[in-house]
Amino acid sequence: MNRPLVEVHHLYYRYAASSPDWILRDLNLRIHAGEYVLLAGASGSGKSTLCRALNGLIPHFYEGVMEGQVTVRNLDTRSSTVGELFAHVGMIFQNPAAQLFSETVVQELAFGLESLGLARQEINRRLEESAEMVGIGHLLDRNPQHLSGGEQQLVAIAAAMALHPELIVLDEPYASLDPANVRRIRSALSRIHQSGTAIVISEHRLQHVVADVDRMCVLDRGQIVLDGPPRTVLSEEITAFGLNAPTVVQMAKAMGLSDVPLTVEEFKDAIPAFTTEPDLGPNPPAAEAHGPFPVLQTENLWFSFEKTPVLRGINLTLYPGECLALVGANGSGKTTLIKHFNGLYRPHHGRVLVLDQDTLRTKTSRLASHVGLAFQNANDQFFRFQVRDEIEVGARALKRYNKHWLDELTTLFRLEPLLERSPYRLSEGEKKRVAFAAALAAQPEILVLDEPTTGQDWPFRQALGEFLRDLQARGQTIVMVTHDLEFAEQYACRWVLLAGGEILTNGHSWEVMGNEPAMQRAGLEPTEAFQIRKAFLEKAR
Repeated sequence: MNRPLVEVHHLYYRYAASSPDWILRDLNLRIHAGEYVLLAGASGSGKSTLCRALNGLIPHFYEGVMEGQVTVRNLDTRSSTVGELFAHVGMIFQNPAAQLFSETVVQELAFGLESLGLARQEINRRLEESAEMVGIGHLLDRNPQHLSGGEQQLVAIAAAMALHPELIVLDEPYASLDPANVRRIRSALSRIHQSGTAIVISEHRLQHVVADVDRMCVLDRGQIVLDGPPRTVLSEEITAFGLNAPTVVQMAKAMGLSDVPLTVEEFKDAIPAFTTEPDLGPNPPAAEAHGPFPVLQTENLWFSFEKTPVLRGINLTLYPGECLALVGANGSGKTTLIKHFNGLYRPHHGRVLVLDQDTLRTKTSRLASHVGLAFQNANDQFFRFQVRDEIEVGARALKRYNKHWLDELTTLFRLEPLLERSPYRLSEGEKKRVAFAAALAAQPEILVLDEPTTGQDWPFRQALGEFLRDLQARGQTIVMVTHDLEFAEQYACRWVLLAGGEILTNGHSWEVMGNEPAMQRAGLEPTEAFQIRKAFLEKAR
């Protein structure tokens, strides 16, 4: 067999010389040309750190202590520069906007090629080739910062592919994307893989990846503990490593299937051999009993950006103790809507009432005492230089400081080791946990979470869900904006489906997902659990 493209030998790494904890511990890995490899594991298992080691960001960019060896096409990452590794390994980060800096997409794609000193004719050829492969030819004259999250991911991938790397590495590429954009990225990666390029992808949302990859590596505390084809790895008990298998895998095991399915379609093919529906666990929550008086109302709410309507006649009523999920594709108006709840945006027509207070006539500071909001991009709400101060500042300003409550939040969101650090220097997942704690610190009547599970592992998602249930039991009203329909199905008692700034339908999660025209118009796909239930119902007829 040919020598591997990537070889990792007895790799140890920690981020600070003063830190006693190794993030990677005696890690060994070989990746061959053309392989498609999934790195899976709980937060803190070392996935992102390993990704950074594959293209030389570790040890050249990140400070820390490294022992062992990483080679890429016989180049030792210690003695080779990031520039030398640039032509072999392309890296796409979880937040693609952070690595896009040109005024147009075509300039973004050309930048790396120009830095290699290629002739203009070759640059143009590669530009056209990479844009066609990834499907962004229609975006070449656009500003990357004005694109959607999915489009930015595609641009970052195209920029990497223009350099003709032998390997591309993607860290949580699906974290903030709706199903339509996930499909686009998956399709682009499939074409890249078929072209012979090796791919390494780190991802928490296993259901989006396992059917695409050749190989699955599970990391736990800095070491690879499982390694093999996805069906083989998923046949093992992976919950011990902070992972939750896709629903189809769980159901196949419950039914005693010998072959582990990776998709709903594969699972459906096995149904004729069985007559009873497997136990899918607890049903989605039913609507909660509530009082007659709403805590929030929007009445014929219209809002525009530069004369383009973003919200179109939104009528919504929210009651005490409800857990409501706002679902829809990127750009459907979800985030714009929740920014009206605390006065960050004001209606251009219609009105918003928060505890009977018209937001057009109420100060934002007063509304903030009633509505706690954690933004999708946590950086947008940080303004302190220590995590501890960031969590406490709102509660102190609103005269709602409660040390016992803040200690409880610190424990829940696993923030104890981060309290003295800068929130700006945390991982994306850690930043979101700080934002959650800050939003809850003043104990607002309404808690609004924008994409709360982005970048979070299964244990945290479970803990967050149980915490939200506990808050509901205390009478807390919760609104979540999410693309994570599995999480919303499990914890939200009502869904509101938006598309084009309008509410298409609302109700129990099964009612919304069962409305096929509305789901198709919104660009969403039902959860695996819903699809499986539907398949069994159709079989029973």
